[in-house]
Amino acid sequence: MGTEIREFIAYMKEEKKASSNTLVSYERDLNQMADYLESRGITGVSKVTKTSLNSYILYLEKNGKAATTVSRIMASMRAFFHYELRRERIHRDPTELLKTPRVQRRAPEILSVEEVNCLLEQPSGSTPKEIRDKAMLELLYATGLRVSELVTLQVSDVNMPIGFVTCHDSGHERTVPFGKTARQALEQYLEQARGKLLKGNACPELFVNCSGQPMSRQGFWKIIKYYGGKAGIDADITPHTLRHSFAAHLIRGGADLQAVQTMLGHADAASTQMYAVYMTKEQDSLRRAYQGAHPRR
Repeated sequence: MGTEIREFIAYMKEEKKASSNTLVSYERDLNQMADYLESRGITGVSKVTKTSLNSYILYLEKNGKAATTVSRIMASMRAFFHYELRRERIHRDPTELLKTPRVQRRAPEILSVEEVNCLLEQPSGSTPKEIRDKAMLELLYATGLRVSELVTLQVSDVNMPIGFVTCHDSGHERTVPFGKTARQALEQYLEQARGKLLKGNACPELFVNCSGQPMSRQGFWKIIKYYGGKAGIDADITPHTLRHSFAAHLIRGGADLQAVQTMLGHADAASTQMYAVYMTKEQDSLRRAYQGAHPRR
């Protein structure tokens, strides 16, 4: 099955313009599936059945794989076998009737406005690195970008006069506005810090590390962890925490749910709805506290 998997990965890269993270995930999931099936004598895609795939899913669950992981693996398998069916290498899709495990959606980690303000105040802005860190944090909270989108932004993706960034994700493009504070931080970074960090290198990416190379996801994770610790934030803060906080704070401020969905790049409205549910729970908690304590309740 190795040849078919390699052809599928090439198709996803060249035709579907899938992100590098998506390609790595597909390749890993499908190679592990192929190893399992081949260990049981199933060596060709035409020999794969619903029963053999169900056996693999049970194997994953018995070996402690989380429901979220199994769901992701099944999504990889579905994409692969849909492709094989279109190529007419199989006559029936063996994933057609597979049942995806139920994934319990956890409430997102959301910072208070005060915590976000404290976090964003941590970079002093006195060195090129801190000016860059300030700009990255401000832009992330201002736009709710995914960390992968943030680190792959190019200078040409930023429209400073009207305050918009253009994101490119898996062949899709969307524009997201940002405000005055983020604009000021970006202007300071571009005017005072980026050239010094580049050290004479040419780099189209907006944010660069201290070696003048594009900032990595892992590099930014370390940055946000560092400043979260400096701010004394107890939550397990990640780049996605600011994305969650961006969405929840917009909805709290009265933003339209569909507008927030567009800015986040959610294909499914249910993904955005959870922030409205969070706000309802928060309001219920406040109401109970009020009714239990206020003398004129």
